[in-house]
Amino acid sequence: MKWTVYQDQGASSLEFSETPIHIGRATECEISLKVPKVSRHHGRVELRGQEVWYVDQNSANGSRINGRPTREARLRVGDQVEIGGVRLVLESWEGTSGEAASLSGLDTLSVEPKGPEERLRTFSNIARSLAQEEELQPLLRRIVDSALALVGGERGFLVLLEDQPDQIGAELEDIQVRVARRFDGSDIVVPQGRMSMGLVNKVLSEGRALVSVDASQDERFDAMASVEELRLRSVMGLPIAVDGRIEGVLFIDNRLTDGAFGEIQIETGELLASHAATAIHNARIREALKEKARSLEAAHQEVEKLNEELGRRVQEQGNALDVVRSELDRERGRYDYSSIVGSSEAMVTVFAQLDRFIESDLPVLIEGESGTGKELFARAVHFNGARKSRPFVTENCAALPDTLLESELFGHVRGAFTGAYKNKRGLLEQADGGTLFLDEVGDMSPEMQKKLLRVLQEGEVRALGSEEVRKVNVRLVAASNRSLQELVSAGKFREDLYYRIAVLSLKLPPLRDRRGDVPLLAQHMLARAAKEAERSVPHLPHEVLEVLDRHVWPGNIRELENEMRRLVVLASDVVLPEHLSLAVREGSRGDSSDTAQAAALLAAEGGDIRELVADLEKRSIEAALKESGGNKSRAARSLGLSRFALQRKLEKYGIVLDS
Repeated sequence: MKWTVYQDQGASSLEFSETPIHIGRATECEISLKVPKVSRHHGRVELRGQEVWYVDQNSANGSRINGRPTREARLRVGDQVEIGGVRLVLESWEGTSGEAASLSGLDTLSVEPKGPEERLRTFSNIARSLAQEEELQPLLRRIVDSALALVGGERGFLVLLEDQPDQIGAELEDIQVRVARRFDGSDIVVPQGRMSMGLVNKVLSEGRALVSVDASQDERFDAMASVEELRLRSVMGLPIAVDGRIEGVLFIDNRLTDGAFGEIQIETGELLASHAATAIHNARIREALKEKARSLEAAHQEVEKLNEELGRRVQEQGNALDVVRSELDRERGRYDYSSIVGSSEAMVTVFAQLDRFIESDLPVLIEGESGTGKELFARAVHFNGARKSRPFVTENCAALPDTLLESELFGHVRGAFTGAYKNKRGLLEQADGGTLFLDEVGDMSPEMQKKLLRVLQEGEVRALGSEEVRKVNVRLVAASNRSLQELVSAGKFREDLYYRIAVLSLKLPPLRDRRGDVPLLAQHMLARAAKEAERSVPHLPHEVLEVLDRHVWPGNIRELENEMRRLVVLASDVVLPEHLSLAVREGSRGDSSDTAQAAALLAAEGGDIRELVADLEKRSIEAALKESGGNKSRAARSLGLSRFALQRKLEKYGIVLDS
């Protein structure tokens, strides 16, 4: 592949046997140009099958192919690549054998047709070939080659007014030579230096054909030094005009023969220029239509994308409005419980109790099954009360053994036990002036119950290993998934501690008793899970909401929340019933194993709902262990429990893992 590089009024030829050819300011580029406006890796030339392509590599100042800005374009022999003020001309390459001289309808013609019939046949073939060419640059080559074949010229040039088609007599810098060819079908490099731009400008200014049998002796050209320098003899300049507008000039010369162009050649050339003007005009219209079609397609895709995004946002807002509308339908209470979703009768009762509890500073005991959101209600008590500006500290009593729990609650001094390498403030001190939330307080050992009772009675705390006693002022909010009163009756919980922490009691209803809240909770949690995962919120259709509403949710809100997180991963735009977990789908069918039917049967037999809940919890644990292959950590995560809490429940229900 041969290239000529024109830089700083000089030219150099380069030949390459392999591609790609990298062009840029970097030294490793095959064509290295030390020009400031050229990027380090400006562009590259590559082969695609039997075609040569130029690709701009996101350069700062861009690239131009034959004067037109482009990012990627196919190259033909004679095409010019302009980057940073440097011109590179493709002279030849092995794959173009026969391309330059291959003009449909002219392969069997002599250079100068003899009779009228032959000229007519030739012109007919040319007109047909011009009409069939759709791309502009190949069309321009056909026009020049056709003109040379018809009139017997030595060289042909095609000059176009790119941006000022309505102005005759345009300045030379506004004129661009698009094609320069020899009679043998080869391209001419640097056509501006090998043709008389003065003659071209004269045709443009006068708007009519210019013919000279011997330009060197023609008085009209005495002032044009280029005519003498180029030793021009026979010249023909034909304006290319559409509807009176000058589109360009077809310039043909013959430096060897005087009077090469007679009346027949002039008439034939003018007729060809007329056809060429129409063909160029049509080609430009086609290019404009194609560009418009591409723009419309891009705009259409953008509109579809925006509509899709708008649909998602409208759906999200609709879901949020549904929640707000349902909440406004019922009296929620005087305080801000926006973090708690629910409008059922059971929840209205809970909110009414919260209103009264918040205005007090007495200890609160919150009881409810696992997953009912006890910590949310504890936070509502704190952040709506008088202590809201003070700390809110939490601890799960079931998650730690006694030794660690005692250290967490009361603190320790350095050296109090192995591993106590520095002093540590306990949670009771950290919560001073605020609220301490103790979750699963029913799982606390008798010894820890005694120590906690002493702190609550005396309002003093002493760190492990220390003799110093510190006063603390803490509002205690405790929570348990088991009835503390029953534990007291069974001798598993201190009665005096129970009466100390259960001054105000709040019983949270399980999700199965909150009729109508499941759809609201599902939409709220799905939106939150999608936001956390940075994904769009899938739509929850009515049939899926019905399945969710029929399920009894033994894991309560925690189970529903995990289900929504799964749906964000599995569903795309719309949640389908098959996206729901097997437990939810089967738990909503109403067959013999259905939990709701089992509950109804148990109630009909006078059974205790607590037995059903315990049975459901046991079966849920067994199913999680089976699914995790006996891995306690994985099973605990799927159930929303700590590993320590799961171990306590295994002991409670007597569940033994298969060895």
